[in-house]
Amino acid sequence: MFPPDLIDEVLAECGRVEVRHRLLPARVVVYYVLGLALFSTSSYEEVMRMLVAGHSWASGWSREWSVPTKAALFQARKRLGCEPLRALFDKAVVPLTDPQVAGGFYRSWRLMSVDGLCLDAADTEANVERFGRPASSRGGGRGGAFPQVRVLGLAECGSHAIIDAAVGSYRQGEQTLAEQVLRSLLPGMLLLADRGFFSYRLWDKARGTGADLLWRIKSNAVLPVEKRYNDGSFASHVYPGTKARRNRTDGIAVRVVEYTLQPGQIDPDASERTYRLMTTITDPNAAPASELARIYTQRWEIETAFAELKTHQRSPGLVLRSKMPDGVIQEVYGYLCVHYAIRWLMHSAATDYGHDPDRLSFTGSLRAARRTTASHPGFSP
Repeated sequence: MFPPDLIDEVLAECGRVEVRHRLLPARVVVYYVLGLALFSTSSYEEVMRMLVAGHSWASGWSREWSVPTKAALFQARKRLGCEPLRALFDKAVVPLTDPQVAGGFYRSWRLMSVDGLCLDAADTEANVERFGRPASSRGGGRGGAFPQVRVLGLAECGSHAIIDAAVGSYRQGEQTLAEQVLRSLLPGMLLLADRGFFSYRLWDKARGTGADLLWRIKSNAVLPVEKRYNDGSFASHVYPGTKARRNRTDGIAVRVVEYTLQPGQIDPDASERTYRLMTTITDPNAAPASELARIYTQRWEIETAFAELKTHQRSPGLVLRSKMPDGVIQEVYGYLCVHYAIRWLMHSAATDYGHDPDRLSFTGSLRAARRTTASHPGFSP
């Protein structure tokens, strides 16, 4: 996924090209940051050993080379900064799913989902100042145990590939960060989102990309029934505020789908629950209400992608290593790059044999990536 030529291109664009020879040149440090995201439970020095182990056995160069110290690796990461990893993610990551992949499309629309997660960062003054802590009633009002970085992701439902992301502080809301990933929406996509994302501003910006939207909306949202369709959905408008609604100005035409899940349909212990969806697809013949209700369940695929990254790839309970904010952001983009690479591998392997990528094990693919990285010829520092 990340060949040397691409990394060199990114380094040149970010102004990180070497002016003198170093023990840890910038290209190697990029691969090293990716290695930290792949071998999340290993020490700084051990990650470097595993990255170069295969090559050392193949060529014997290791007799003249020793693993850099933790301090040297820290300084190399500091020199690199976060911009090259962010640029590498932006350049390398593209949608994977094609219409033949199960669960990737609804009719002609590519299914996409947006959501956020929080990652614990090292408890340092710099990280607290930059990212903030979640509130907590314990610790004398000090807040949560760790500062947290908020990551907002845009993912393909069919492949679980996170194709765009925004990284911010815990204090930044998901709606604010979501505006940064709208750049990756295209006509022919159908974006699914939970009820916490709706605002008139974000809805208007998202539909302006040409993509269609299917978002859950809060039950108390004012959506008058203007026309009832045969499939049970109805036409309505959303407005930027009460005055605009009263004057019927700046309204956006939408279609609303309401349906009820009976007890036991999802969770045996759950009570009856009513869902309310709002979509830009105003023609009920193009997307009947019953089909949209079924399709909305695909929104949870991004939760699976986040669980892969946060629980399996990073390992549960682990805190990000970096003690400085720039290193935290660098590390997050390293995790995103590696998650995408594993998902790319799974998608390629599955589609080559006509299978659904969802049927492959992420943890099995992760173990395979770790094994081959540590055992096959890699690169010489």
